[in-house]
Amino acid sequence: MILDIGCGSGISGSVLTEHGHVWVGLDISRSMLNIAKQNDCEGDLIHSDIGQGFGFRPGTFDYAVSISAIQWLCNAEKSSHNPYKRIKIFFQSLYKCLVIGARCCFQFYPDNPEQVDIITNAALENGFTGGLVIDYPHSTKAKKYYLFLQAGYTKDSLNEVVQSMPKAIEEDSDQEDEQVSYNTKRADLKRNRKPKDAAVKSREWILKKKERQERQGREVRPSTKYTGRKRKGHGF
Repeated sequence: MILDIGCGSGISGSVLTEHGHVWVGLDISRSMLNIAKQNDCEGDLIHSDIGQGFGFRPGTFDYAVSISAIQWLCNAEKSSHNPYKRIKIFFQSLYKCLVIGARCCFQFYPDNPEQVDIITNAALENGFTGGLVIDYPHSTKAKKYYLFLQAGYTKDSLNEVVQSMPKAIEEDSDQEDEQVSYNTKRADLKRNRKPKDAAVKSREWILKKKERQERQGREVRPSTKYTGRKRKGHGF
């Protein structure tokens, strides 16, 4: 069970679904959640302000992921917002809803080093262990910040947590060429995430979707020889 924080239109959730995971997505934007629904996302979607904490039961989730979301906790969007307090509430409530030993990966875009310190310190002060990994640290365009955390640890597992931290991606000597290559690959990956029209709603696609829904405990109609049939005048 994975918590997708700032799930947006469900792009990251679709990747989790493809790998057979069950997930719950949170986002503060109703319009983005509506897009996710239109895209038939498999996860459960919840409209939520992560700066106000979560109401999940303790130990609900095994993992947590977030892409370009937690940096917004550093901004005061309203006069009542206190960034320090909101970040603290976020990590406190996140820790409570994770199982002990749960892993988290947060990719974010801080505006300055102070925001990096505020976020990482708040995580460590509220029971997490781990650290920061920066891909392409000398690039202004391709630089990526990742916060890898584990909820709780013992003395025996502490070294294991540190050793399991992924290594940052470094630039080659030709930094500009590397940036272009990196950004091109990201664009290619985004294009490839969308399935080709020929594969969507085919029999094989429908059967795989039913199989995922059954694993998630959902009620699914039984498959027959007519499942995925092509009928004239019905759009495919």
